[in-house]
Amino acid sequence: MGRTVGVLALQGDFAAHAAILRTLGAASREVRVPADLDGIDALVIPGGESTTMTLGIEREGLGDPIRELAASKPVLGTCAGLIMLDQKHLGVLDMVAERNAFGRQVRSFEADLDVTGVDGRVRAVFIRAPWVASYGPDVEVLAEVDGHPVAVRTGTALAVAFHPELTSEARIHRLLLDQLNR
Repeated sequence: MGRTVGVLALQGDFAAHAAILRTLGAASREVRVPADLDGIDALVIPGGESTTMTLGIEREGLGDPIRELAASKPVLGTCAGLIMLDQKHLGVLDMVAERNAFGRQVRSFEADLDVTGVDGRVRAVFIRAPWVASYGPDVEVLAEVDGHPVAVRTGTALAVAFHPELTSEARIHRLLLDQLNR
């Protein structure tokens, strides 16, 4: 494919996301400072702890550069990455996430989801997962759990409340890479 996808490497299992991207033929680059965004074709913001991730993004001056990148290139946020893309954080997607919406760590669960744009069901791992509490008219809901959006997209920005990297689920990352071919 010859594409390079940045993976925000301030926290979370960024190495697992990079491994999935390699299986799809994309190179990956760990992103820790703004210069790491130069020349990448897309960006993945992994799960983790959203408050810690927010502090890291602020500390490294990554907020504006990520917003600028997301204006023209595909972005995928998973779990806390979904939170980071909402209006209260980076403002990339016209939605507001609710942290830990399904409950604390002990309420973590797995589910098989129908995700628009993905053939077959997706095994999704939810760990202290958010859901999308509200969203604007341009946001497409790709999947829900108990009536709550857990996968959304606007243009080339995609966010899921679960961890595809924990099940080696490559089809979500494929959705991101498919945006590069449009």
